[in-house]
Amino acid sequence: MAGRVHPRQLAFALPHAESLSRDNFLEGPANAAGLALIDGWPEWPNRIMWLAGPEGSGKSHLAAIWAEKAGARSTTANALTPATVPGTLATGALVVEDLKAKEFDERALFHLLNLAREDEAYVLLTGRELPAALDIELRDLRSRLRAVPTVSLSPPDDQLFRALIVKFCADRQLSIDESVVSYLATRLERSQAAARQAVELLDSEALRQGRPVTRALAVELLRNV
Repeated sequence: MAGRVHPRQLAFALPHAESLSRDNFLEGPANAAGLALIDGWPEWPNRIMWLAGPEGSGKSHLAAIWAEKAGARSTTANALTPATVPGTLATGALVVEDLKAKEFDERALFHLLNLAREDEAYVLLTGRELPAALDIELRDLRSRLRAVPTVSLSPPDDQLFRALIVKFCADRQLSIDESVVSYLATRLERSQAAARQAVELLDSEALRQGRPVTRALAVELLRNV
């Protein structure tokens, strides 16, 4: 008699909503200055501010909190064009994310900064680097950006990093114990991006293999990464 064939469990890439509310922002020394900036609005030292930090340091989360609070529109730097600038400032507040040298229209950004000053609008700019580190060809824009006050975020410390791992697991409704958190925290690059990617991988493989998320699974996966 032939043995029963068990169907293989398939893993589906279902979307997992990550809350970007103020209540779900994890605070630590690495991002305290950024959070103080957002919580301190509208009492900013300047109506245009720059939030800098490495990938996955929490810039987008902080920008989302501020956008909700200020009624701001959001756009990416590479989506700006001279024609779209007036519309982006329609609410009097705007987030411009991910400013990278050579990857946005310099004249559009210069027009935006000028119009924001004329209209007394608030603008929050975000980027991985400080304005002075950007290779800007347009001299007037280069000068204008370097005059913008900046707030920097740093990679998370150990306590915050562990809390981020737990949060990303909770976002995916994954149940993990301290041994998994400790293993990941001591072996991953100290960034939100690395923690998020590791949790995504654990979730996907646990589902595909029909296994719980354990330290043994984490060891297997990170050994092969």
